[in-house]
Amino acid sequence: MKSLFSSHKAALALAVAATFSLTACQTPAKKAEEPVAAAAQAPADTNLTQRELGDGLYEMAYLPAKNALYVASAQGFKDVSGGMIYRLDATTLKTTGEAHTDLKNFGMLIDPDGSALYATNSLDGGISKIDPENGKVLKRLMFSERNDKGFPFGAREIFWHEGQLYIGGVGDPGVIWVVDAKTMKLKTRIKNAGKWVTGIIYSSVTDRIYAANGGGEILVINPRSHKIEKRLTAGDGKEYLFLNMAEDPATGRLFVTDNSKAKNTLVFDERSGKVIKRLDLGDSLGIKFNAKRNEIYISQRESKKVLQLDATTYAVKNSWSFDSHPNSLFVSPDGQTLYVTVKQEFNKDHSTKGPDSVARIALK
Repeated sequence: MKSLFSSHKAALALAVAATFSLTACQTPAKKAEEPVAAAAQAPADTNLTQRELGDGLYEMAYLPAKNALYVASAQGFKDVSGGMIYRLDATTLKTTGEAHTDLKNFGMLIDPDGSALYATNSLDGGISKIDPENGKVLKRLMFSERNDKGFPFGAREIFWHEGQLYIGGVGDPGVIWVVDAKTMKLKTRIKNAGKWVTGIIYSSVTDRIYAANGGGEILVINPRSHKIEKRLTAGDGKEYLFLNMAEDPATGRLFVTDNSKAKNTLVFDERSGKVIKRLDLGDSLGIKFNAKRNEIYISQRESKKVLQLDATTYAVKNSWSFDSHPNSLFVSPDGQTLYVTVKQEFNKDHSTKGPDSVARIALK
């Protein structure tokens, strides 16, 4: 096993892809290449740098003390066991370390004090706590829920709030596991969370946890009692499969994406629970709000674009086109850099046409 920072199946993987809106089955890991300017994707935009990194790239986390960007990888799903955690220089995108893990990694975050990485192991229904210095798995928690075919509920999105981890479980009905981040002990389950729990965030405006699901609901959860107090819907009678969310705490707006059913982005008013705007921009997957620049960023998997919107007018200020599919987004703490994981196309045997990439966009 290579120390970090020394310089089941196809059908199940595709099921995770459908609910996580993450691509599944990848080819075996290949040696990462060094960063190159992404002239092929955006010849006029010198602020975009892109590099091929490895197979099965998903979410990212950032450690300011080391200017380090961590990238979760599930590697391949065909004749490949385990996954990877990559550490990159956040400025150059050069690899500064990598670790092989025995389980595949999808969702990821870093503890606010920088002491630990947390990665969801979606196919195995668990979560790993990882040392960001040496890449070792410090602790792991596996969840007991199984679907009607005997497969684990997929542990999808993970969110940290006041020392607790909230992890969405992809089941029908879904569940939200609440875990003590320090001890990695299960504290409670929030049950009957609707079909496929997807995105999870906390709102300082309402002091509530919001969880999206595949049934077109936004669950409003009390973080102290862990009770579902409300279930918000679009209210228009249409079908939605909500995925990811972002919040503007200054205005109490909640942005919610739908990449498959409505193929739209909805804006909820948190206080009234009503939809106040529909952004008719097409398919939408990842979404981030940047308070420092008053901007919204949306990844469009099918359209192969990332959009930059004015958060007040919703006008598209800029867009970046890619040869393949932008997936997860991450905004640097200073608000001046946007990172994107970019997924490859599938072949018929569920392999892909090449390794996934990471893009760095200097915002302007």
